[in-house]
Amino acid sequence: MIAKLILAATAGAICTSAAAFAAEAKSHQFSGIAAYYDRHYSGRTASGARYNPNMLTAAHRTLPFGTRVRVTDRKTGRSVEVTITDRGPFTRGRVIDLSLAAAKELRMIDRGLARVTALVLSKN
Repeated sequence: MIAKLILAATAGAICTSAAAFAAEAKSHQFSGIAAYYDRHYSGRTASGARYNPNMLTAAHRTLPFGTRVRVTDRKTGRSVEVTITDRGPFTRGRVIDLSLAAAKELRMIDRGLARVTALVLSKN
């Protein structure tokens, strides 16, 4: 009898934990329009790092610097992992600005903008 109660309590805890994990994972995903930095941009990012168009980086309004995010182009299914190093975008309707290298990985250069889904992989 006691073994059954322990098993039931453990199973309930596992289900509750799984539900909580799924809810938290969902909160770390967002969708919208991605753009990329101008080819001629040079300078420092909000984190203080020098922008390097050859690095897989991105700007987001609120995610902490150093956060790793997987960005997936909803049209093509291509994805890229980037590190948040800057703040932005500051254009209505956009959720993330990508470095030139990240935009090339997604093959969105000719389109300029892409509908994306982004999943937070880790926060710093």
